[in-house]
Amino acid sequence: MKRKLPSLKVCVLLDIIGCLSYVMLPFGPIWAVLSGIIFYVLFGRKFGMLGGIFSSLEELFPGIDLIPTFTLAWLIRKYEIEQLRLKQYP
Repeated sequence: MKRKLPSLKVCVLLDIIGCLSYVMLPFGPIWAVLSGIIFYVLFGRKFGMLGGIFSSLEELFPGIDLIPTFTLAWLIRKYEIEQLRLKQYP
């Protein structure tokens, strides 16, 4: 089954929510768990699992919360798709 690339707008929005999660203190740990689950659902398989774990840990620890995890994952996945496309149709 071929996974569809999530929307860049959705990924940027999720990163913004992640950055704002520390403004509303009780939301931070809840968002950490939700972001891991959402990451897995959006990107799936091994990439989604590893990224979901990283996303959850990133949201739990203050200071590294500014990494745009979803947007970086979108860029990585987009690059992978383009590489596959170039291999198939040189």
